[in-house]
Amino acid sequence: MKIFDESHEKDLEAQVNSFLSEMEGEVIDIKFSTAISVFGEDQIYCFTAMIIYTS
Repeated sequence: MKIFDESHEKDLEAQVNSFLSEMEGEVIDIKFSTAISVFGEDQIYCFTAMIIYTS
């Protein structure tokens, strides 16, 4: 299992694609999640992906 956590969607996409291009094994599932929180006047985004795979 591999977990990624980024503050921008494109960064998450780049990390996941890089991992998948170098990964040996078979992908079983990929789960994505987005969380948003407010800190003062700022909105903080958290984009995560969990890749379940066999090696």
